[in-house]
Amino acid sequence: MLAVGCSSIPVPPTSPAEVKEVRPGYLAGYLARKDLPDSLTLLPSPPAAGSAVSAADEEAYRTTRSARGTLRWQLAAQDAILSFPKAAEAFSCTLGMPISQEATPHLNMLMRRSLADAGLATYAAKDKYQRTRPFIVHKEESCTPKEEAHLSKDGSYPSGHAALGWAWALILAEIAPERVNALLARGHDFGQSRVICGVHWQSDVDAGRVVGAAAVARLHADPMFQAQLAAAKAEVESARIRGVKPVSDCKSDATGVATVSHRQ
Repeated sequence: MLAVGCSSIPVPPTSPAEVKEVRPGYLAGYLARKDLPDSLTLLPSPPAAGSAVSAADEEAYRTTRSARGTLRWQLAAQDAILSFPKAAEAFSCTLGMPISQEATPHLNMLMRRSLADAGLATYAAKDKYQRTRPFIVHKEESCTPKEEAHLSKDGSYPSGHAALGWAWALILAEIAPERVNALLARGHDFGQSRVICGVHWQSDVDAGRVVGAAAVARLHADPMFQAQLAAAKAEVESARIRGVKPVSDCKSDATGVATVSHRQ
């Protein structure tokens, strides 16, 4: 009876070679496209021109231009990187340990696959509305000028980065509940980086967080995600016992976030 019960528990892969790619370097998520939350159903239309929300978007854009050239601007550029292993470093300092294929393979895979689920869940609304990004409207350089040609062809509403950043924060908060406040604050800042960078309006980021939370809620019904989440939690607890510490410059990250408050 025990053998039958155990055989139904999925064994989550930790090697990227065992998971197909949605595009080079980016792994497929846990969910099929048809099972992703529908951002068109979840979200209202983008703010209409002349509305109070549109005015607030403009104000948020103007006030965050003061970040140009600061450490917070540099952090926003770093937060734009979604390729691994670099992307995992965004939360390593806040978690208090490295997140990598070598150090935490289950957690690393959890982040790589949930990236696709949260990010792709935004595209029903993105493709429908095709909202123009702020750096195009204002004809100013963003914090990631090399990405501007690509971003100009991709809808601004909702923000995919904000969706996956918030999804990662929620997942990590479940894995390390003793750091819940810091992890959620980092997830919030990760989304705000898109406003500071000039590639998303504030309402894009707010809507992205809704989609990210919806993606995590749906992921909890997936057996493979549940198994990988449990393995990642055990992995992190074991690393804590061994006294594993992050290897990046965490002081610089903290200073960068503090330079421009995420509440602006």
